[in-house]
Amino acid sequence: MFQESDDDNLGGGAPERPENPESTENPVVPVVPVEPERKTRVPDILPVLPLRDAILFPDMLLTYVIQDARDIRLVDDVLLQDRFVAFVPVVRPQPDENDPSALWDKGCAGVILKMIKFPDGGVRLLVQGLKRIRIETILQRQPYFSARTSEIPDAVKPGVALDALHRSVRDQFNRLLGLLSHVPNEVKLSAINIAEPGRFADLVTANLNLAIEERCSILEAADVGTRLERISLLLEREMQIVELGAKIHEDVKQKINQGQREFFLREQLRAIRRELGERDDDRPEAAELEKAIEAAGLPEEAMKEAKRELSRLGRMQPGSAEYTVSRTYLDWMASLPWNVLTEDCLDMEKARKILDADHYDLDKVKNRIIEYLAVRKVHPAGRSPILCFVGPPGVGKTSLGRSIAKAMGRKFERISLGGVRDEAEIRGHRRTYVGALPGRIIQGMRRAGSRNPVFMLDEIDKLVSDMHGDPSSALLEVLDTEQNLNFRDHYLDAPFDLSKVVFITTANTLEPVPPALLDRMEVLRLAGYSSEEKLRISRRHLLPKVLAEHGVPARKAVFDRSALATVINSYTREAGLRNLEREFSSIVRKIAVKMANGKRGPFRMSAKDVKSYLGPPSFFAAVPARAETPGVALGLAWTAVGGDLLYIEATAMPGKKGLLLTGRLGDVIKESAQAALSWIRTRGGKLGLKDGYFEEHDIHVHFPEGATPKDGPSAGITLVAALVSLFTGTPIRSRLAMTGEITLRGKILPVGGIKEKMLAARRADVRDVIIPAGNVNDLDEIQPEVRRAMTFHPIERIEEMLPVAFPGLADKLDLTNNRRLPPARKVKFAKAAGGTRPQAGKDLPGGRAAKGGKKNGGGAWK
Repeated sequence: MFQESDDDNLGGGAPERPENPESTENPVVPVVPVEPERKTRVPDILPVLPLRDAILFPDMLLTYVIQDARDIRLVDDVLLQDRFVAFVPVVRPQPDENDPSALWDKGCAGVILKMIKFPDGGVRLLVQGLKRIRIETILQRQPYFSARTSEIPDAVKPGVALDALHRSVRDQFNRLLGLLSHVPNEVKLSAINIAEPGRFADLVTANLNLAIEERCSILEAADVGTRLERISLLLEREMQIVELGAKIHEDVKQKINQGQREFFLREQLRAIRRELGERDDDRPEAAELEKAIEAAGLPEEAMKEAKRELSRLGRMQPGSAEYTVSRTYLDWMASLPWNVLTEDCLDMEKARKILDADHYDLDKVKNRIIEYLAVRKVHPAGRSPILCFVGPPGVGKTSLGRSIAKAMGRKFERISLGGVRDEAEIRGHRRTYVGALPGRIIQGMRRAGSRNPVFMLDEIDKLVSDMHGDPSSALLEVLDTEQNLNFRDHYLDAPFDLSKVVFITTANTLEPVPPALLDRMEVLRLAGYSSEEKLRISRRHLLPKVLAEHGVPARKAVFDRSALATVINSYTREAGLRNLEREFSSIVRKIAVKMANGKRGPFRMSAKDVKSYLGPPSFFAAVPARAETPGVALGLAWTAVGGDLLYIEATAMPGKKGLLLTGRLGDVIKESAQAALSWIRTRGGKLGLKDGYFEEHDIHVHFPEGATPKDGPSAGITLVAALVSLFTGTPIRSRLAMTGEITLRGKILPVGGIKEKMLAARRADVRDVIIPAGNVNDLDEIQPEVRRAMTFHPIERIEEMLPVAFPGLADKLDLTNNRRLPPARKVKFAKAAGGTRPQAGKDLPGGRAAKGGKKNGGGAWK
């Protein structure tokens, strides 16, 4: 419920409560004349009521809602007295409500005519302005502000100028009222009846939608002429805003009406033409699309879908959203190379020259391309291969794809699949989605402009599967020669023939590739390059490329063989060539700086000069020093970036029969360590260990470089060697590395990645390598210069490793459990007239004699 003052002027019921009590749109009632005696009764000291987002003008009625406790206290006190209040606008709100600096120094003295209280504590006031005042001094801050005030009388200078200004403002206000439909009639009547210029200016200001600062500028103007000039400028601006808004509204209305009119007229015109049997040619855009689709040579099903969409397009309005979707779809259909084929270069000799000029070695890949060209020449309708290049970064997988396209005379297109997680990236989005587009395959075909390009899908091992789908499953159709004849993209919804495309995929490792997808590809491995190969590649390809990129003539930068070898062996250690190219670029940039400073050169580069350009070497041959310690063995590992050395360190300490493994290891390599220790424990006495040794000692096996994950079974033989070295106190033979999986019965099983591991051993200057006998045939894939630089020791059992790793110690130990071992064997390649082969006269593994030789009881290849 609410309370009312008992004043006679406050009769009537409670009005409807406004939605926002703090609303800035406080309704202003038209001017009500104030009795002169009431103005004179206003005292100089008045309580101050801050007005937030509102201003009271003299002779105006203002409805205002308050909720602040200070303001309500003020109203309660004033109603018990004379009801006079100083209404002062708040221009600088302050966090402290007792700070008078928030108040303007001018305001309006007024009287409270009516007060209504609401149940939530709010109070609504009806107040009337009396006269302009100036705040002279703040006398009181608590419980509300009280101030000494002085009147600001109107300064009126009668004359023709004031009358003309008054009449001009009145005309402006009347024109504005004519443009506004929401102004009450009472305001219009008041504007007609007020003759005093000052009161008229106040009325206009109170009824305009002005900022608080603009209203204050009118309230503070004591001079009536100045007041009218300011309100004239504000009226002119308001009229421009209202007229512009009306114009915009009218333009929009006309466009809508015109669009509706055109729609009805077009529909009538189409109906008339259909009745007359005439063709609808009012849209040249549709006619151009139809011509383009006819010229594209679409297959039957695709043409049927395109004509259906053309028919829909003709029934749509150009301004509709569906029209744009349909138009974009037809653009895609017309721009795809449905029947565009480039002619293959079937000159195999020319193709071989192009491949040899761009890439060194990689004979297996080159031979596969030549085989494909030969099949195309014999059987032109044959299917294209789907190749997968697997190898570490920087070995030339992507550039090899470009060379293949160049050799075949085809267009080359490449897309990267790294991080692709949405199936729609491959098959496209359905046209029902906003912003739908074809998948990457169809987009690549349009960019290629041919139906038989060389299409490279880079980083296929880095696809991601999540809630959005499995993109690798979408690739099953693309990379299946039985299905890609009718590849159906979701966006096109029509089959597209991919059978003529030579698809080439690349990967660093095949482990993340799903088996079903891997089954559709022919895998070709690029293991990396040996130091000798890098030396040749540097001379033939890398250095000329780097010099050309930096604008340095070849005669100005001369590298001798020792300089190239130093950069390769001391500043890079990788399977590929990227870091090697970066180091060459670093040297050439410094040469370019010298040339820019006026030095003419030529600049000759030797091994000694490399250090001055590149700084201290980054890599050293650490194999001999680390291998001379008992308990340390050198293994070989395969990684996604090529082969690598794997050091294993073992130590024993008093403990409670435990095996501790450290170095960020996987489950498989941990199981290999358990198997190696179990094999040795069964032979502990023969190693000179006393009974109960393993019950009283802990064994700690550590794999250095703990930040690198390690897993796989090929470290089994290395673990056995490290433990035997630890327990016997005998260092392993220098410059010896090994790889092989073991069983509890002592057998050595074949492992993978032999070529990558041998290249890593060669880079580290390893001389002897122990390998499983089952991997001897893999040595044929290794470069001849790598094979000639090392001696290979194939073994079938763990016991055969001991004479190689521990010369002299094996005769003192009997770890064979009375088992007769085959004679020790080693494989040493030598250069012969017919190429690199095992030297005649020595045994091959398994007792087979080399060609042209005789069986030798010692069993060695030399």
